Amino acid sequence: METITKVNTIKDKLIAEFESSKGSLFGDLSIREQALEAFSKQGIPNRKSEEYKYVNMELALKGEFLFSSSIKLSAKQIESTQFLKEAIVIVVENGKFNTEHSKTSSLPKGLEILNISDAVSNDAFKKYYSKYADINSDPFIALNTSLATGGVFIHVEKSAIIEKPIHIIHITSVSENTILNSRNLIVVEENAQATIVESYEIVDSAAKSFNNTLTEIIIEANAIMDHYKIQDEKDFGQIVSTTQAIQKMKSVFTTHTFTLSGLLVRNNLNMVLDGEFIESHLNGLYLTNGNQVVDNHTLVDHRKPNCNSNELYKGIIEEKSSATFNGKIYVRKDAQKTNAFQSNKNILLSDDGTINTKPQLEIYADDVKCSHGTSTGKLDEDKIFYLRARGLSEASAKKLLMHAFASEVVDTIKIDALRDYIEAKISKRFE
Repeated sequence: METITKVNTIKDKLIAEFESSKGSLFGDLSIREQALEAFSKQGIPNRKSEEYKYVNMELALKGEFLFSSSIKLSAKQIESTQFLKEAIVIVVENGKFNTEHSKTSSLPKGLEILNISDAVSNDAFKKYYSKYADINSDPFIALNTSLATGGVFIHVEKSAIIEKPIHIIHITSVSENTILNSRNLIVVEENAQATIVESYEIVDSAAKSFNNTLTEIIIEANAIMDHYKIQDEKDFGQIVSTTQAIQKMKSVFTTHTFTLSGLLVRNNLNMVLDGEFIESHLNGLYLTNGNQVVDNHTLVDHRKPNCNSNELYKGIIEEKSSATFNGKIYVRKDAQKTNAFQSNKNILLSDDGTINTKPQLEIYADDVKCSHGTSTGKLDEDKIFYLRARGLSEASAKKLLMHAFASEVVDTIKIDALRDYIEAKISKRFE
Protein backbone atom coordinates (compact mmCIF):
# COMPACT_ATOMS: atom_id res chain seq x y z
CA MET A 1 0.00 0.00 0.00
CA GLU A 2 1.42 3.41 -0.99
CA THR A 3 2.09 5.80 1.89
CA ILE A 4 1.29 9.45 1.30
CA THR A 5 3.29 11.90 3.37
CA LYS A 6 1.56 15.21 3.86
CA VAL A 7 3.83 18.25 4.05
CA ASN A 8 2.12 20.91 6.14
CA THR A 9 4.37 23.33 7.95
CA ILE A 10 7.03 25.60 6.54
CA LYS A 11 9.54 23.57 8.58
CA ASP A 12 8.45 20.41 6.75
CA LYS A 13 8.70 22.20 3.40
CA LEU A 14 12.22 23.43 4.13
CA ILE A 15 13.37 19.96 5.15
CA ALA A 16 11.75 18.50 2.02
CA GLU A 17 13.53 21.11 -0.11
CA PHE A 18 16.88 20.04 1.33
CA GLU A 19 16.20 16.38 0.57
CA SER A 20 15.25 17.14 -3.02
CA SER A 21 18.15 19.53 -3.75
CA LYS A 22 21.07 18.24 -1.65
CA GLY A 23 22.70 16.56 -4.64
CA SER A 24 23.22 19.94 -6.35
CA LEU A 25 24.37 22.01 -3.35
CA PHE A 26 28.00 23.09 -2.96
CA GLY A 27 30.40 22.08 -0.23
CA ASP A 28 30.58 19.34 2.37
CA LEU A 29 27.25 17.52 2.55
CA SER A 30 27.93 16.36 6.12
CA ILE A 31 28.07 19.99 7.31
CA ARG A 32 24.71 20.61 5.67
CA GLU A 33 23.16 17.49 7.18
CA GLN A 34 24.31 18.48 10.67
CA ALA A 35 22.83 21.93 10.11
CA LEU A 36 19.54 20.46 8.93
CA GLU A 37 19.35 18.33 12.06
CA ALA A 38 19.95 21.44 14.19
CA PHE A 39 17.25 23.32 12.29
CA SER A 40 14.84 20.41 12.66
CA LYS A 41 15.29 20.52 16.44
CA GLN A 42 14.88 24.29 16.70
CA GLY A 43 12.21 24.92 14.07
CA ILE A 44 10.90 28.33 13.08
CA PRO A 45 10.90 30.52 16.22
CA ASN A 46 7.60 31.95 17.41
CA ARG A 47 6.71 34.66 19.89
CA LYS A 48 7.32 32.26 22.79
CA SER A 49 11.01 32.38 21.92
CA GLU A 50 12.76 35.04 24.00
CA GLU A 51 15.05 35.98 21.12
CA TYR A 52 12.18 36.45 18.64
CA LYS A 53 9.35 37.59 20.90
CA TYR A 54 8.85 40.93 19.09
CA VAL A 55 8.89 39.65 15.52
CA ASN A 56 6.42 37.11 14.13
CA MET A 57 8.58 34.82 12.00
CA GLU A 58 5.79 32.24 11.61
CA LEU A 59 3.56 34.87 10.02
CA ALA A 60 6.39 36.03 7.75
CA LEU A 61 6.82 32.49 6.43
CA LYS A 62 3.14 31.66 6.18
CA GLY A 63 1.84 30.46 2.81
CA GLU A 64 3.50 28.99 -0.25
CA PHE A 65 7.09 29.83 -1.18
CA LEU A 66 9.46 28.96 -3.98
CA PHE A 67 13.16 28.43 -3.26
CA SER A 68 14.68 30.18 -6.27
CA SER A 69 13.81 32.87 -8.80
CA SER A 70 14.23 32.54 -12.55
CA ILE A 71 14.00 36.31 -13.16
CA LYS A 72 17.12 37.82 -14.76
CA LEU A 73 17.51 41.57 -14.49
CA SER A 74 18.93 43.71 -17.26
CA ALA A 75 22.31 45.43 -17.06
CA LYS A 76 20.51 48.77 -16.73
CA GLN A 77 18.44 47.56 -13.78
CA ILE A 78 21.51 46.25 -12.01
CA GLU A 79 23.51 49.41 -12.70
CA SER A 80 20.74 51.45 -11.08
CA THR A 81 21.68 49.87 -7.73
CA GLN A 82 25.38 50.82 -7.96
CA PHE A 83 25.82 54.00 -5.94
CA LEU A 84 29.62 53.74 -5.51
CA LYS A 85 31.44 54.65 -8.71
CA GLU A 86 34.93 53.89 -7.42
CA ALA A 87 34.39 50.38 -6.13
CA ILE A 88 34.97 46.71 -6.85
CA VAL A 89 31.43 45.52 -7.59
CA ILE A 90 30.05 42.07 -6.78
CA VAL A 91 26.47 41.28 -7.79
CA VAL A 92 24.52 38.61 -5.92
CA GLU A 93 21.26 38.24 -7.85
CA ASN A 94 18.48 36.31 -6.12
CA GLY A 95 20.97 34.72 -3.76
CA LYS A 96 23.53 33.68 -6.41
CA PHE A 97 26.79 35.20 -7.60
CA ASN A 98 26.32 36.91 -10.98
CA THR A 99 29.62 36.71 -12.85
CA GLU A 100 28.38 38.64 -15.88
CA HIS A 101 27.52 41.83 -14.01
CA SER A 102 30.24 41.69 -11.32
CA LYS A 103 33.38 43.74 -11.91
CA THR A 104 35.99 41.28 -10.69
CA SER A 105 38.10 40.62 -13.80
CA SER A 106 40.99 42.89 -12.82
CA LEU A 107 41.56 42.77 -9.08
CA PRO A 108 44.35 44.43 -7.08
CA LYS A 109 47.20 42.30 -5.83
CA GLY A 110 46.35 40.34 -2.71
CA LEU A 111 42.58 40.22 -3.31
CA GLU A 112 40.74 37.05 -4.31
CA ILE A 113 37.00 36.99 -5.11
CA LEU A 114 35.21 33.78 -6.03
CA ASN A 115 31.71 32.45 -6.40
CA ILE A 116 31.30 30.67 -3.08
CA SER A 117 30.40 27.44 -4.85
CA ASP A 118 33.77 27.59 -6.68
CA ALA A 119 35.74 28.24 -3.48
CA VAL A 120 35.26 24.84 -1.82
CA SER A 121 38.83 23.73 -2.68
CA ASN A 122 40.39 27.00 -1.50
CA ASP A 123 42.58 26.56 1.61
CA ALA A 124 41.21 29.65 3.37
CA PHE A 125 37.66 28.57 2.60
CA LYS A 126 38.22 25.11 4.05
CA LYS A 127 39.88 26.60 7.13
CA TYR A 128 37.10 29.03 8.02
CA TYR A 129 33.79 28.10 6.36
CA SER A 130 31.07 27.37 8.93
CA LYS A 131 33.59 27.35 11.79
CA TYR A 132 32.19 30.26 13.77
CA ALA A 133 28.50 30.61 12.82
CA ASP A 134 26.99 28.25 15.38
CA ILE A 135 24.17 26.18 13.88
CA ASN A 136 22.85 25.41 17.37
CA SER A 137 22.57 29.04 18.43
CA ASP A 138 19.95 30.20 15.92
CA PRO A 139 17.58 28.35 13.57
CA PHE A 140 18.26 30.73 10.69
CA ILE A 141 22.00 30.07 10.88
CA ALA A 142 21.20 26.36 10.73
CA LEU A 143 18.75 26.88 7.85
CA ASN A 144 21.24 28.91 5.83
CA THR A 145 24.04 26.41 6.43
CA SER A 146 21.86 23.57 5.18
CA LEU A 147 20.25 25.32 2.19
CA ALA A 148 22.73 28.00 1.02
CA THR A 149 22.70 28.10 -2.78
CA GLY A 150 25.24 30.82 -3.55
CA GLY A 151 27.07 33.95 -2.52
CA VAL A 152 30.63 35.21 -2.55
CA PHE A 153 34.01 34.32 -1.03
CA ILE A 154 36.37 37.27 -0.46
CA HIS A 155 39.97 36.64 0.59
CA VAL A 156 42.29 39.53 1.43
CA GLU A 157 45.78 38.08 1.64
CA LYS A 158 48.40 38.82 4.28
CA SER A 159 49.58 42.47 4.36
CA ALA A 160 47.43 43.41 1.36
CA ILE A 161 45.86 46.89 1.46
CA ILE A 162 42.78 47.15 -0.74
CA GLU A 163 42.20 50.83 -1.37
CA LYS A 164 38.88 50.64 -3.22
CA PRO A 165 35.78 49.54 -1.31
CA ILE A 166 34.33 46.15 -2.25
CA HIS A 167 30.60 46.58 -2.89
CA ILE A 168 28.45 43.45 -2.60
CA ILE A 169 25.05 44.24 -4.13
CA HIS A 170 22.33 41.81 -3.07
CA ILE A 171 19.51 42.25 -5.60
CA THR A 172 16.19 40.48 -5.29
CA SER A 173 13.54 40.22 -8.00
CA VAL A 174 10.78 37.61 -7.73
CA SER A 175 7.41 36.98 -9.37
CA GLU A 176 6.15 34.64 -6.62
CA ASN A 177 6.80 34.45 -2.88
CA THR A 178 10.35 33.14 -2.58
CA ILE A 179 12.81 32.09 0.14
CA LEU A 180 16.47 32.77 -0.65
CA ASN A 181 19.54 31.61 1.28
CA SER A 182 22.75 33.40 0.30
CA ARG A 183 26.08 32.83 2.05
CA ASN A 184 29.21 35.00 2.17
CA LEU A 185 32.64 34.30 3.64
CA ILE A 186 35.10 37.17 4.10
CA VAL A 187 38.65 36.50 5.31
CA VAL A 188 41.05 39.38 6.04
CA GLU A 189 44.51 38.00 6.78
CA GLU A 190 47.18 39.41 9.11
CA ASN A 191 48.15 43.07 8.65
CA ALA A 192 45.66 43.45 5.77
CA GLN A 193 43.11 46.24 5.27
CA ALA A 194 39.79 46.27 3.43
CA THR A 195 36.40 47.98 3.26
CA ILE A 196 33.27 45.95 2.50
CA VAL A 197 29.89 47.49 1.63
CA GLU A 198 26.84 45.21 1.54
CA SER A 199 23.62 46.63 0.11
CA TYR A 200 20.24 44.93 -0.14
CA GLU A 201 17.68 46.10 -2.70
CA ILE A 202 14.55 44.85 -4.42
CA VAL A 203 14.09 45.61 -8.11
CA ASP A 204 10.90 45.02 -10.10
CA SER A 205 9.37 42.45 -7.72
CA ALA A 206 5.73 41.42 -7.80
CA ALA A 207 5.75 39.24 -4.68
CA LYS A 208 7.31 38.93 -1.23
CA SER A 209 10.81 37.61 -0.74
CA PHE A 210 12.32 36.15 2.42
CA ASN A 211 16.08 36.61 2.30
CA ASN A 212 17.92 34.55 4.91
CA THR A 213 21.50 35.70 4.43
CA LEU A 214 24.60 34.86 6.47
CA THR A 215 27.98 36.56 6.27
CA GLU A 216 30.97 35.16 8.15
CA ILE A 217 33.85 37.59 8.68
CA ILE A 218 37.30 36.63 9.96
CA ILE A 219 39.72 39.45 10.84
CA GLU A 220 43.17 38.12 11.62
CA ALA A 221 45.86 39.72 13.84
CA ASN A 222 46.64 43.41 13.19
CA ALA A 223 44.10 43.56 10.34
CA ILE A 224 41.72 46.48 9.82
CA MET A 225 38.28 46.18 8.28
CA ASP A 226 35.37 48.58 7.80
CA HIS A 227 31.98 47.02 7.08
CA TYR A 228 28.78 48.72 5.94
CA LYS A 229 25.33 47.18 5.54
CA ILE A 230 22.57 49.17 3.80
CA GLN A 231 19.08 47.65 3.78
CA ASP A 232 16.51 49.18 1.45
CA GLU A 233 14.10 46.44 0.37
CA LYS A 234 10.91 48.51 0.16
CA ASP A 235 7.50 47.03 1.05
CA PHE A 236 8.09 43.52 -0.31
CA GLY A 237 11.33 42.67 1.44
CA GLN A 238 11.60 40.37 4.43
CA ILE A 239 15.14 39.69 5.58
CA VAL A 240 16.99 37.86 8.32
CA SER A 241 20.57 39.09 8.04
CA THR A 242 23.18 37.43 10.25
CA THR A 243 26.76 38.70 10.48
CA GLN A 244 29.15 36.47 12.40
CA ALA A 245 32.52 38.15 12.98
CA ILE A 246 35.60 36.98 14.82
CA GLN A 247 38.59 39.20 15.57
CA LYS A 248 42.13 38.20 16.44
CA MET A 249 44.85 40.07 18.35
CA LYS A 250 45.25 43.83 17.75
CA SER A 251 42.66 43.88 14.95
CA VAL A 252 40.24 46.77 14.36
CA PHE A 253 36.72 46.17 13.07
CA THR A 254 34.04 48.81 12.49
CA THR A 255 30.58 47.82 11.32
CA HIS A 256 27.64 50.07 10.38
CA THR A 257 24.04 48.97 9.78
CA PHE A 258 21.59 51.32 8.04
CA THR A 259 18.00 50.07 7.76
CA LEU A 260 16.12 52.44 5.46
CA SER A 261 13.13 50.30 4.46
CA GLY A 262 11.80 46.74 4.37
CA LEU A 263 8.59 45.04 5.47
CA LEU A 264 10.39 42.92 8.07
CA VAL A 265 14.06 43.24 8.99
CA ARG A 266 15.86 41.09 11.54
CA ASN A 267 19.56 41.76 12.06
CA ASN A 268 21.75 39.40 14.08
CA LEU A 269 25.24 40.81 14.66
CA ASN A 270 27.49 38.45 16.62
CA MET A 271 31.05 39.54 17.35
CA VAL A 272 33.74 37.51 19.08
CA LEU A 273 36.84 39.32 20.37
CA ASP A 274 39.31 36.45 20.59
CA GLY A 275 42.64 38.13 21.26
CA GLU A 276 44.21 40.96 23.23
CA PHE A 277 44.19 44.67 22.31
CA ILE A 278 41.23 44.40 19.93
CA GLU A 279 39.10 47.41 18.98
CA SER A 280 35.47 47.05 17.83
CA HIS A 281 32.88 49.66 16.82
CA LEU A 282 29.21 48.92 16.13
CA ASN A 283 27.00 51.67 14.70
CA GLY A 284 23.39 51.41 13.59
CA LEU A 285 20.57 53.62 12.31
CA TYR A 286 17.04 52.39 11.61
CA LEU A 287 14.14 54.41 10.18
CA THR A 288 10.72 52.78 10.34
CA ASN A 289 7.24 53.75 9.15
CA GLY A 290 3.95 52.19 8.06
CA ASN A 291 3.68 48.68 9.50
CA GLN A 292 7.39 47.99 9.20
CA VAL A 293 9.13 45.78 11.76
CA VAL A 294 12.86 46.15 12.46
CA ASP A 295 14.57 43.91 15.02
CA ASN A 296 18.26 44.44 15.87
CA HIS A 297 20.09 41.90 18.04
CA THR A 298 23.77 42.36 18.83
CA LEU A 299 26.18 40.23 20.86
CA VAL A 300 29.73 41.33 21.68
CA ASP A 301 31.68 38.49 23.28
CA HIS A 302 34.86 39.66 25.06
CA ARG A 303 37.04 36.59 25.51
CA LYS A 304 40.50 38.08 26.13
CA PRO A 305 41.84 41.03 28.17
CA ASN A 306 42.67 44.60 27.13
CA CYS A 307 39.95 45.04 24.48
CA ASN A 308 37.61 47.93 23.67
CA SER A 309 34.13 47.88 22.15
CA ASN A 310 31.79 50.80 21.48
CA GLU A 311 28.20 50.43 20.33
CA LEU A 312 25.77 53.15 19.20
CA TYR A 313 22.34 52.42 17.71
CA LYS A 314 19.72 55.06 16.94
CA GLY A 315 16.16 54.76 15.64
CA ILE A 316 13.34 56.98 14.37
CA ILE A 317 9.96 55.27 14.56
CA GLU A 318 6.90 56.58 12.69
CA GLU A 319 3.22 55.61 12.26
CA LYS A 320 2.37 52.01 13.34
CA SER A 321 5.84 50.61 12.87
CA SER A 322 7.84 48.86 15.56
CA ALA A 323 11.53 48.52 16.32
CA THR A 324 13.56 46.42 18.72
CA PHE A 325 17.09 46.79 19.98
CA ASN A 326 18.47 43.92 22.03
CA GLY A 327 22.17 44.37 22.70
CA LYS A 328 24.29 42.13 24.89
CA ILE A 329 27.88 42.58 26.05
CA TYR A 330 29.41 39.41 27.43
CA VAL A 331 32.67 39.73 29.37
CA ARG A 332 34.30 36.42 30.22
CA LYS A 333 36.35 35.73 33.35
CA ASP A 334 39.69 36.06 31.55
CA ALA A 335 38.74 39.33 29.82
CA GLN A 336 40.21 41.68 32.42
CA LYS A 337 40.69 45.38 31.61
CA THR A 338 37.81 45.34 29.16
CA ASN A 339 36.26 48.67 28.13
CA ALA A 340 32.77 48.14 26.71
CA PHE A 341 30.12 50.79 26.10
CA GLN A 342 26.65 50.52 24.63
CA SER A 343 24.01 53.13 23.84
CA ASN A 344 20.57 52.97 22.20
CA LYS A 345 18.57 56.17 21.53
CA ASN A 346 15.17 56.44 19.86
CA ILE A 347 12.67 59.04 18.72
CA LEU A 348 8.97 58.14 18.55
CA LEU A 349 7.09 60.30 16.06
CA SER A 350 3.71 58.61 16.57
CA ASP A 351 1.58 57.45 19.48
CA ASP A 352 1.00 54.22 17.54
CA GLY A 353 4.70 53.39 17.12
CA THR A 354 6.49 50.88 19.35
CA ILE A 355 10.08 50.58 20.50
CA ASN A 356 11.41 47.68 22.59
CA THR A 357 14.92 48.22 23.89
CA LYS A 358 17.00 45.95 26.08
CA PRO A 359 20.71 46.72 26.53
CA GLN A 360 22.42 44.04 28.63
CA LEU A 361 25.71 43.46 30.41
CA GLU A 362 26.88 40.03 31.56
CA ILE A 363 30.22 40.41 33.30
CA TYR A 364 32.39 37.72 34.89
CA ALA A 365 35.61 39.76 35.20
CA ASP A 366 36.26 42.26 37.99
CA ASP A 367 38.67 44.77 36.42
CA VAL A 368 36.50 46.28 33.70
CA LYS A 369 34.83 49.52 32.61
CA CYS A 370 31.42 48.76 31.13
CA SER A 371 28.28 50.81 30.74
CA HIS A 372 25.01 50.74 28.84
CA GLY A 373 22.10 53.08 28.44
CA THR A 374 18.93 53.71 26.52
CA SER A 375 16.58 56.63 25.94
CA THR A 376 13.29 57.01 24.07
CA GLY A 377 11.30 60.17 23.57
CA LYS A 378 9.64 62.55 21.14
CA LEU A 379 11.07 65.56 19.35
CA ASP A 380 11.82 68.40 21.73
CA GLU A 381 8.94 70.91 21.48
CA ASP A 382 11.13 73.73 22.85
CA LYS A 383 13.66 73.19 20.07
CA ILE A 384 10.88 73.12 17.47
CA PHE A 385 9.52 76.39 18.88
CA TYR A 386 13.02 77.93 18.83
CA LEU A 387 13.55 77.03 15.17
CA ARG A 388 10.08 78.22 14.15
CA ALA A 389 10.74 81.52 15.90
CA ARG A 390 13.67 81.94 13.53
CA GLY A 391 11.62 81.52 10.40
CA LEU A 392 11.50 77.75 9.79
CA SER A 393 8.22 75.99 9.15
CA GLU A 394 7.18 73.26 11.56
CA ALA A 395 8.00 70.56 8.98
CA SER A 396 11.43 72.07 8.29
CA ALA A 397 12.18 72.35 11.99
CA LYS A 398 11.29 68.71 12.59
CA LYS A 399 13.31 67.61 9.58
CA LEU A 400 16.34 69.53 10.82
CA LEU A 401 16.10 67.98 14.29
CA MET A 402 15.77 64.46 12.88
CA HIS A 403 18.79 65.03 10.65
CA ALA A 404 20.78 66.22 13.67
CA PHE A 405 19.68 63.13 15.61
CA ALA A 406 20.75 60.77 12.82
CA SER A 407 23.99 62.58 12.01
CA GLU A 408 25.88 61.07 14.95
CA VAL A 409 25.70 57.69 13.19
CA VAL A 410 25.89 58.98 9.59
CA ASP A 411 29.05 60.94 10.36
CA THR A 412 30.89 57.71 11.22
CA ILE A 413 30.83 56.76 7.50
CA LYS A 414 34.34 57.12 6.05
CA ILE A 415 33.38 56.86 2.36
CA ASP A 416 32.23 60.25 1.07
CA ALA A 417 30.05 58.85 -1.73
CA LEU A 418 28.34 56.45 0.66
CA ARG A 419 27.73 59.20 3.21
CA ASP A 420 26.14 61.39 0.51
CA TYR A 421 23.98 58.46 -0.61
CA ILE A 422 22.72 57.76 2.92
CA GLU A 423 22.06 61.45 3.62
CA ALA A 424 20.06 61.75 0.40
CA LYS A 425 18.00 58.69 1.34
CA ILE A 426 17.33 60.11 4.79
CA SER A 427 16.31 63.50 3.37
CA LYS A 428 13.89 61.86 0.99
CA ARG A 429 12.44 59.77 3.78
CA PHE A 430 11.86 62.73 6.08
CA GLU A 431 10.08 64.65 3.35
